[in-house]
Amino acid sequence: MQPEEVKAIIEAGIENSEATVTADGNKYTAVVVSDVFEGMSMVAEQKMVYALLNEHIQSGAIHALTIKAYTPEEYQKL
Repeated sequence: MQPEEVKAIIEAGIENSEATVTADGNKYTAVVVSDVFEGMSMVAEQKMVYALLNEHIQSGAIHALTIKAYTPEEYQKL
């Protein structure tokens, strides 16, 4: 699975999101920015992203996934 495919799944599943996905083999890191995350806990944000990719995780196409989710304001402060 290519990083671009993971990016497309995330952006299609989370409203007004922008994702940056990198991969090292089948270990992925996703940085997701969306105003949808406003007021959500970190666990809730990660669950939202995992739910979109769960079938690929279960199939083994994605072995490991690191998620960094931010609101636009949080991301600007980085």
